Amino acid sequence: MSVSLERLASIDPIWSALRSQAQELAAREPALASFVHATILNHSRLEDALSYHLAKKVGGDDVSPMLAREIFDEAMLADGEIGAAVRADLSAVFERDPACHSYVSAFLFFKGFHALQCYRIAHWLWTKQREGMALFFQSRISELFDVDIHPGATLGRGIMIDHATGVVIGETAVVEDDVSMLHGVTLGGTGKETGDRHPKIRRGVMLSMGAKVLGNIEVGEYSRIGAGSVVLRSVPAHCTAVGVPAKIVNCAGSERPSQEMNQFIDDED
Repeated sequence: MSVSLERLASIDPIWSALRSQAQELAAREPALASFVHATILNHSRLEDALSYHLAKKVGGDDVSPMLAREIFDEAMLADGEIGAAVRADLSAVFERDPACHSYVSAFLFFKGFHALQCYRIAHWLWTKQREGMALFFQSRISELFDVDIHPGATLGRGIMIDHATGVVIGETAVVEDDVSMLHGVTLGGTGKETGDRHPKIRRGVMLSMGAKVLGNIEVGEYSRIGAGSVVLRSVPAHCTAVGVPAKIVNCAGSERPSQEMNQFIDDED
């Protein structure tokens, strides 16, 4: 058994660490032991544990947890990129959120992580022309987690949605790798226009709490958007925008804002 676990750690260190932390949690909190075993320790892969956990949350009277799990399993088996993105997202939460002290906490309890992974299944369904089921999952995600991500949106790896309450991401939005956002962020349109109408958030951007980015505009890589700002024009790469409407205050801020999560912004940054 020890050889098997060593091999597991070398092949999938995130899953290995998650299982180890789950064992410790079950030992510390006996009342949670059954939940932890059913959700994590009874499974051989991270993907299997995730499909079980999310299906229990998303499933209900209309689509049973068993059927929801079959759909989750189908998507992750068909598209290995989903599993890779899950691991990157889990690492992002652990590394960037000061309230997260373990992979197991994020996996079991953080609704931003849960909403994002449910979106990934809905997006896969959307790309397979299963729009009805994709929209069903979107609706359930909104009901359960207060996060509304259209399944047509395109989100990269290593996304961290902190707290997550009130996050809205529109159909043609693009969020590239390593982006961090906090609660109340909106990536929306500006009215009744059709077609490509939502923001493009490039790699490494940090969107602070309550930021609203509206229209088919671009927030350049490694930029920062201040709390409560309303962005109506594109923001160059490596710049900081704040205010209503947002204005560029400098272009010499943090080199990796989504990693550092520094939300203190002034014109001296």
